[in-house]
Amino acid sequence: MAKPPKLDHAVINVLYHMDGAQGVFGNLGFHLTRRGYHSLGSINHLMIFRTDYVELIGLPPSTHNDELLRPDITNAPLGINGLVFKTSDADETYAHLQDLGMAADPPKSFTRPVELLDATIDARFRTVNLRDGIFPAGRVYYCEHATPELVWRSQWQSHPNGALSIPEFVIASQSHQREAEDFARLLHSDVAGSSDSLRVELDGAHITIVSPQAYQERFGGLASSLAGRTSIFGALVIRTGDLGRVRDIATLALLPTIDDTQRVVIGERCFDCVFEFVCW
Repeated sequence: MAKPPKLDHAVINVLYHMDGAQGVFGNLGFHLTRRGYHSLGSINHLMIFRTDYVELIGLPPSTHNDELLRPDITNAPLGINGLVFKTSDADETYAHLQDLGMAADPPKSFTRPVELLDATIDARFRTVNLRDGIFPAGRVYYCEHATPELVWRSQWQSHPNGALSIPEFVIASQSHQREAEDFARLLHSDVAGSSDSLRVELDGAHITIVSPQAYQERFGGLASSLAGRTSIFGALVIRTGDLGRVRDIATLALLPTIDDTQRVVIGERCFDCVFEFVCW
């Protein structure tokens, strides 16, 4: 049996508000890379960790009336809207998705120039998406990095909040049992847990799929609203080397938090994101 994949990155949709998002997430203690410009027309900033990262994705304000540019962005709400797994072979992954009946279009290639000290070089990617609706919370896809050395660079991996990795991705769903089973089939994994909280293992991380009630119990008043949706990408768990740094940043920025000694939860309201920082 094939092994579960590694998490590659999580995506936060900021639509046409990238300038504001750059300040907001910088104030949360993340070090952001320079703004990137995809050959697909979108723009981004990355928060690079040891083996995964968080991507802020958006569109230039000048394209506000171009609904065909990136409908996967323009038709999505603000907040966490992408869950991305690593693949070393996008074509092989596409065949796997076809076998499962989950495939969307064939793999797509694109680039993004990266400015280094002595040159500008194109970072190259191939992605393959699942069909819309299989996981209604947002986009689920795989990314093949042809140039990983242009993404994971040491000068971008040190963050004031001590962020190191994404060990857990939390989904709240009214059909959490079915979604957990679908993720297990997709990822060559199994479903663990019981009742309102289920878990699907990745290589080095896991996805937690919970009922709306369990989601509310875990994150309280900081939980995002389902707002009529059946499923949402509810939170990113970030491993940090120092919870004290996170507490200081949250206090300075007057951010709403839950502090349970072993974790600090921050609710970022501008872009409807929940972050749970843990240290272990």
